[in-house]
Amino acid sequence: MQTTTTMSYQDWEIKLVQHRGESRIAFFFPYIEEDYQLVRSFPEANWSQSKKCWYIPDTPANRLEHGLTPSIILNEVHREHITNFKRWLASRRYSPNTIKTYSEALKSFLLYYNDTLIEDIQVIDIIRYNNDYILANKLSNSYQNQIVNAIKLFFSTIANRKLELDLVHRPKRMKTLPNVLSKQEVKQLLDAHGNLKHRMMLSLIYSCGLRCGELLKLTFASVDSMRRVLIIKQAKGRKDRIAPLSVKILEMLREYVKYYRPTTYLFEGQRKGEPYDERSLQQVLKQALAKTSISKPVTLHWLRHSYATHLLESGTDLRYIQEILGHQSSKTTEIYTHVSTKSIQQIISPFDYL
Repeated sequence: MQTTTTMSYQDWEIKLVQHRGESRIAFFFPYIEEDYQLVRSFPEANWSQSKKCWYIPDTPANRLEHGLTPSIILNEVHREHITNFKRWLASRRYSPNTIKTYSEALKSFLLYYNDTLIEDIQVIDIIRYNNDYILANKLSNSYQNQIVNAIKLFFSTIANRKLELDLVHRPKRMKTLPNVLSKQEVKQLLDAHGNLKHRMMLSLIYSCGLRCGELLKLTFASVDSMRRVLIIKQAKGRKDRIAPLSVKILEMLREYVKYYRPTTYLFEGQRKGEPYDERSLQQVLKQALAKTSISKPVTLHWLRHSYATHLLESGTDLRYIQEILGHQSSKTTEIYTHVSTKSIQQIISPFDYL
């Protein structure tokens, strides 16, 4: 897919960008109040702090609306291939997130070869796409992996092509350590909100090691107060699991339910019966951080990492931590041994003997 630029508005640069693994139509322009109000009026317009631009979804209608070249709209045959690919993924019960990720990744590839028939695409074309588009645009390792996964799966199923796809290399997965807060920092963060609902959500993520999506799917049936466990249904990998509930968090939950009286989901948005919005939950964390002295770029997932690390430092067996977090492999859980400071702090530096 080529980046296409057109000047539809005075001093505006409009082009296609990759943002959070998806193609977007981005608007770059010097700040003028009238232009600022105009872009905010576009349907589904959002601000990207990382790219310093406003953007909207990359759809054929939006491209035509804002003057992008129609020829780079996915051709009808390729659109049908993507539709069939989505149906195949759905029939194999892939998760909605995976279906969206894979189909968007395939769309990016097919846009790049929009004028080429599927049967004419060879391995060298996939390698060229990797080099001339993904690497040239400095897209992430994870995005490249998504693209390669989608292409391999598409060609081996829908296209039914016998390509030597093993020649298409994946980038080596970066070995990074999970980001962890100290217990003091976690307490500071959880105590920052005066709003009970906001404090409750952040506290439950930390106290049970939850993923963001897992928190938002919780219902009354998820809480077993008699056994003091939280039941997480059909989490990542379509697995059910349980996490222990502390007495302290149970008391907070009772107070929260009594005050807010949710109807369906444990945490509901402005409309009763609908789950709390994920973006709003991100804002809850951002607001809490603003009230603390923590300068780290904390995300909600840091609370899950911190929970696991603090369990390990308090002597909890790795096998139990693996079960609580829902890790399929023990190797995933073992990474927390590299960030735990309990043993490292007991090592005396030779410098102290000088």
